Amino acid sequence: MELLQSVDFWIGLLKIVWINIILSGDNAVVIALAARSLPPAQQRMAVLWGSGAAVVLRIVLTVVAAKLLEMSYLQIVGGLLLLWIGVQLLGEEEEEEGGGKEHGSLMAAVRTILIADLVMSLDNVIAVAAAAKGSMVLLILGLAISIPLVIFGSTLMIKLMERFPIIVTLGATLIGWVGGETIVSDIALKDLMAAYPWAHYAAAAAGAGLVLGLGRLLQRRHGKESSTGN
Repeated sequence: MELLQSVDFWIGLLKIVWINIILSGDNAVVIALAARSLPPAQQRMAVLWGSGAAVVLRIVLTVVAAKLLEMSYLQIVGGLLLLWIGVQLLGEEEEEEGGGKEHGSLMAAVRTILIADLVMSLDNVIAVAAAAKGSMVLLILGLAISIPLVIFGSTLMIKLMERFPIIVTLGATLIGWVGGETIVSDIALKDLMAAYPWAHYAAAAAGAGLVLGLGRLLQRRHGKESSTGN
């Protein structure tokens, strides 16, 4: 009996690790996008603060997530917030080389991370709680495992974004995709989605396209303002 319980425990833990690896990716992308315009020292602080605050949020969400997901229109609002965040992150003015390089605000980056993570962590929390099957030990382990995953993932993404700028565009587009998915996952649209399953992917693609289009538009506007100012 004890052996069986031990096997169930380790299987549950493996499920939680896998869930965290899959679902922590989008959180890491948001943190990296928000922190990329900061000076190197503040980048590390934004990653640490953002990741730590994200875990605290997940602890709170673990208690109330199921109830929150039963509230109509909440995910619609959350999805719209993600679309706005994606547009803002992509639309930020490109950093200038040399002495004219401008850095963003640490608090603004942390605030963006918190808002996005609040919305994007719901699926993570629900999945981990389901895999834990009521085991508080597994639940705590799942939350603890998510900390290094998000920190490592964010740090890696920042380095990749500096080397391959196209990843910034792909990351913002991913946020738009998740935003579109979040909107149509709202309980108020449950019957509509059941009748038209394809609409889920259409909404996700529309979210990605909206963020990409508006983000590029903001980039061009910032570029014109910079050239006019100079």
